[in-house]
Amino acid sequence: MTFEKLKKLVLNYNSKADVKLLERAYHVATIAHEGQVRLSGEPFIIHPLWVAYILAELKLDTDTIIAGLLHDLFEDTQFPVNRIKEEFGEEVFSLIEGVSKIKRLTHPHKSIERDENLRKMLLAMGKDVRVILIKLADRLHNMRTIKFLPDEDKKLAVAQETQEIYAKLANRLGIGKLRWELEDLSFECLNQEAYQDIAKKLTEKREDREAYLRKIKKELTSKFKEVKIKASIEGRAKHFYSIYCKMKSQNKPFDGIYDILGIRIITNDKKDCYGVLGIVHSLWKPVPGRFKDYIADPKSNDYRSIHTTVIGTDGKPLEIQIRTKEMHIVAEEGIAAHWHYKEDGGKTKFDSKLNEKLMWARKFVEGYQDLTDAKDFMEHFKLDLFSDEVFVFTPKGQVKKLPLGSTPIDFAYAVHSDIGDHCFGAKVGGKIVPLNYKLKSGDIVEIITSAKVKPHRDWLNTVRTSKARSRIRQFIKSELEKKEKPTHEETKTKLPPLTPPKIHKSSLAQVKITGVNGLEVSFSKCCNPIPGDKIIGYITRGHGVSIHRAVCHNIQSKSFDSAHMIDVAWQVEESGSYETGIYARALTRKNLLNDMLTVMAATHSSINATWTEAESNGTTKYGFNILINDKTHLQNIIKQLKQVQGVIEVYRG
Repeated sequence: MTFEKLKKLVLNYNSKADVKLLERAYHVATIAHEGQVRLSGEPFIIHPLWVAYILAELKLDTDTIIAGLLHDLFEDTQFPVNRIKEEFGEEVFSLIEGVSKIKRLTHPHKSIERDENLRKMLLAMGKDVRVILIKLADRLHNMRTIKFLPDEDKKLAVAQETQEIYAKLANRLGIGKLRWELEDLSFECLNQEAYQDIAKKLTEKREDREAYLRKIKKELTSKFKEVKIKASIEGRAKHFYSIYCKMKSQNKPFDGIYDILGIRIITNDKKDCYGVLGIVHSLWKPVPGRFKDYIADPKSNDYRSIHTTVIGTDGKPLEIQIRTKEMHIVAEEGIAAHWHYKEDGGKTKFDSKLNEKLMWARKFVEGYQDLTDAKDFMEHFKLDLFSDEVFVFTPKGQVKKLPLGSTPIDFAYAVHSDIGDHCFGAKVGGKIVPLNYKLKSGDIVEIITSAKVKPHRDWLNTVRTSKARSRIRQFIKSELEKKEKPTHEETKTKLPPLTPPKIHKSSLAQVKITGVNGLEVSFSKCCNPIPGDKIIGYITRGHGVSIHRAVCHNIQSKSFDSAHMIDVAWQVEESGSYETGIYARALTRKNLLNDMLTVMAATHSSINATWTEAESNGTTKYGFNILINDKTHLQNIIKQLKQVQGVIEVYRG
């Protein structure tokens, strides 16, 4: 790689690029990295040159190319940082600083360091997605030269991270050309035997594929001429990792995978895409369930194309993609395509759609701003970023794109935040479904709301979208802040110590009262505390200490004087039984109560009382007073009840 080659590529798509500034950046990088050598034995300057070249292949702006040339200056050289801003401007400085911040973390536990770097990377994406594009180019060149890394364990760790994070991130940004290469390079490193086996078999069948492609092209070209459609036809074997995944998912050997060859047809306009589709389906029989129109319903990364699988002339499946030239550029380059320069009256400008596309990145990270724990961030990130999509409809026909595994609560928040906050139930296809129902493409969803319903902490275990998680967390946080806010009662002068009532020995064996001895203890019936709950004591006149759950509505009401509250803690010496309540809401059906009672009996719990209440929306509310051993026992009962068919929600009374 040489600077002349980089300069030629940049001028090829941007004739008005500031060549002198590019040359200055290369000169600075060369001097700063002088004497440094890569593990391959090459001068270090080769790496930033390649990073800049990969960015230029995506036709990015000059500032990004310069930042690619200088991206290692803050970390690996003694170059004065302030000179970057002086010589190349605030924007270049900001991009380099963004890349450096991602790398500037060390932690004794490598998994935590990786997760924290990822968190920083995603949050940086919300500010300027070009930081991530530079990081992807950096990782791609490092993967191309990973064979020179001597530490085998580190090599595998880098490849694993590339496959699990960077390749999927490139896919989410719609940059197909980076995604496929990152996946194949990782695959070669992680499973060299399988990689070489697929490479060998593809080479052996290359002549057969090329002959088959010529035959397909001839048939299609003839039909296109008849209807006067101009289109180019491309064909190539699928990427190695894609073939491997197909073999694994279908549990078939290489020879059992028939649609290894993919055909791509590129037209001049959208109208011709559907004309081509008609021709393809007239020539060959389409495979049911293998048609997807991403032109009518683009993916969230702006990918647009028609996909169809047909039974080709040899009786084997053939996958065909149909798209316009513009759609093809976006499919290959994703969000980077919107940095392309456009010539307009002699002036160079950015794509007008850029701000609209950047809004996706900003909205994407919105739901992660309050997740400061790297591990927590990583778990939610994987769910949201790497999921496939489902297309769900409102009753009026509006389409909502959601991650695979989304529930009616996700849908409710996608429609409007207020609808999500008050989501009480949902109907799919006119039938009531539980709130943990997994939505499927094509579902028509109607949300049932209630002013009495508020976001619940348990919803966080159900939702898949960042918007829903963010809104629920905000509500929980605001409720906690309300509870912690000082009240007028707390500012009152504390009452003098009350005369301790008669001691109750059996209760003292269960609860320890801080700083007070000899008080009679009773457990409040309003919240039924059990071992494992956070509890608080309330001194009552003539009845000793009443034990409440810390979240009890009564203990937090203004009628309870904070001067009477004391710290208490569980001190259970022997196992015992505790009464508590459980509520369940379920779709009305025959034998449901019997099924729930059977489940609870299997958990070795005793039922003291039960009641039911029919509701107006086709559901029934059930209440149970039960005896349990501790909080773990209660949580197990709730978990088992949630598995009963028709049960929508279960919560503690």
